[in-house]
Amino acid sequence: MPPLITLVIYDIEDDKLRSEVAEFLKSKGLKRIQYSAFIGPLTDSQRMDTVAGLRRLTKDSKANIQVYPLTPASYNMRIMIGTPLYDEAREEGLIVT
Repeated sequence: MPPLITLVIYDIEDDKLRSEVAEFLKSKGLKRIQYSAFIGPLTDSQRMDTVAGLRRLTKDSKANIQVYPLTPASYNMRIMIGTPLYDEAREEGLIVT
């Protein structure tokens, strides 16, 4: 199966842990689109590896992390309001209409 655009959002109170999660997501090739939101293409295997890593990082915390695999159709139906954090159209691997 080809990679799916994967959206990861989180609510983490602990500053240190929040930074660790952000760095971990960057290391997996995801791009920050909001302060607590990352997106990028992941295969099923990469997504499961990312989820496992997030579980390890946040094991004993009150973190809330949600991972959404998006079909190309659902990604293309997104509505963006305001200025994006980065230029999605230039990001390799992202589906843009």
